[in-house]
Amino acid sequence: MKLGRLNHIGVATPSLEFSIAYYRDVMGATITHEPFDLPAQGVKVCFVDTPGENGTDGTQIELIEPLGENSPIHGFIAKNPAGGQHHMCYEVPDIHEAKAWFEGLGKKVLGEPRIGAHGTLIFFVHPKDMNGVLTEIMETPKGDH
Repeated sequence: MKLGRLNHIGVATPSLEFSIAYYRDVMGATITHEPFDLPAQGVKVCFVDTPGENGTDGTQIELIEPLGENSPIHGFIAKNPAGGQHHMCYEVPDIHEAKAWFEGLGKKVLGEPRIGAHGTLIFFVHPKDMNGVLTEIMETPKGDH
């Protein structure tokens, strides 16, 4: 089993509107996608693309705002009122193979695979088992995402 490319970096924010403006106006984001609600995960999401070099795409940032007090992001924002880096997401060709591989290594997988913001299956691995970083594992999207 081998991890694929870094798909995105998740950044929790108390305000998508403020964060979109920041990434566009200060950080030079070249594409801002439309925000959308992901009620199953308790979040509102917006992807922004950073500029690339020499014809390449930049890194995608997933901005995540809690949808109410029951959102798993709500606690993160309570501890980090300005928001901050929440997770890193890597692609894999087969989500079930990846889950079995991480579990075989003794890593704590947080829940069963479920549909994520890109419309593909995802799961998270506990930060204590991933060098302190909450890690999202995502099945490589099929098509244009």
